[in-house]
Amino acid sequence: MDGAVAPRFVVIGGGIAGLAAALRLRDRAGDAADITVLEGSAVLGGKLRTGDLAEEGAEMFLVRDRGTGSAAWRLARRLGLDLVHPAPVPAALAVGGALRPMPGGTLLGIPADPSTVESVATVEDRDRDEGGPLLRAGEDIAVGRLVRRRLGDDVVDRLVDPLLGGVYAGRADALSLAATMPGVHAAAQIRSTLREAVADALAASPRPPGEPVFAAVRGGLSRLVDAVVAAARARVRLRAPARELSRAGRAWRVMTGSAPAPEHIEADGVVLAVPATPAARLLRDLEAIGLEYASVALVTLALPPGTGLPELSGFLVPATEGYAVKAATFVAVKWPHTRRPDAPVPVRVSLGRHGEEHVLQRPDDELVALAHRELASLLGTNLPDPVATAVHRWGGALPQYGVGHVARVARVRAALPATLGLAGAAYDGVGIAACVRSGEAAADAVCDAVQAGANRTPVTESSA
Repeated sequence: MDGAVAPRFVVIGGGIAGLAAALRLRDRAGDAADITVLEGSAVLGGKLRTGDLAEEGAEMFLVRDRGTGSAAWRLARRLGLDLVHPAPVPAALAVGGALRPMPGGTLLGIPADPSTVESVATVEDRDRDEGGPLLRAGEDIAVGRLVRRRLGDDVVDRLVDPLLGGVYAGRADALSLAATMPGVHAAAQIRSTLREAVADALAASPRPPGEPVFAAVRGGLSRLVDAVVAAARARVRLRAPARELSRAGRAWRVMTGSAPAPEHIEADGVVLAVPATPAARLLRDLEAIGLEYASVALVTLALPPGTGLPELSGFLVPATEGYAVKAATFVAVKWPHTRRPDAPVPVRVSLGRHGEEHVLQRPDDELVALAHRELASLLGTNLPDPVATAVHRWGGALPQYGVGHVARVARVRAALPATLGLAGAAYDGVGIAACVRSGEAAADAVCDAVQAGANRTPVTESSA
């Protein structure tokens, strides 16, 4: 970066979005830049955490995003990490007491051709051309409302809701189309039928034949975290939450440390990469986003060696089936590089939907028993007791993008000084690829502003 004085940056939040931002700042600002990462917890990586039995948080990332190689894929390749891909085995839906193959040709459960989903859902095909686009320019709508209107309740309840639930732990009737399916949302402002909008969105992000959809890191996603930290060469402070963010002339002042012994760090630019609630405490304007979160728990059951499981990557469970379990992953089937003939057979069971936090208010042993009992029922078999278990709870883990979320985030960003960037799942999408992209974009914008000496909006301590 030009200038005799080395620039100073603070990244608030040590999840993958914040770490990606720190690395991009290092790339852009050079070796002389002073970069500090403040993380309130005792570990870096956020929801990327590899346990002894399986991943305890996020499991994999998209290879392609918005029609090209995803930011996470590019980052992992740049860092020289050994990537692995899921086996080409099908997934299933638990519907009507049976595991039924997941239909293909849908976008998060919405079909381009309704006939392809008739094996799992009754389609009420009301998707008629009514002489104009599905949505007005700039209009947002809940996914469930649009799909129910066009294809009926069954498609939402049995397909769209569990698929969205697998990503967001949320409900289709509350989640924004613009935030969760931007391709469909854009096409719906041009196309007059839902099937046309879905077909356009699928065509806009083609996948080369044979290219896998997802990737992970051999040895676990914690290796990605470690590699980014090493490459960023930032000053990392653990157990150091940011307690206050204010302006000091044209610079920023970040207060950390304890209340009796506060510490102030000055920076030319700041990337704020924490969830909406702690961000709102630092920056009042973020309260306008009005973001709610869903809590989830991942229970890993290590079944005895040789336990037979279906040749599936896993399955999703619609909420209408009445189970607390919303998804299960057969780890050794999905990731064959982890399979060992004499090793326990791990199954990752996910529990927790938005509005069902009471399900998770059980001690670990009761949660394990519930997961084991429901898994056996869903598989229609008597499962042996696990030889080992792990429970990892993610309280307030997944943001729920209500209708209008994208526009609200845009308004908040437009009101902020150019040297303050927002990054992470609260703003730009869940998933590793989206978070890396968000962190890199925020770092680019902040770096550009610092380099240009921008100070677009005067800010006082009362507003930031």
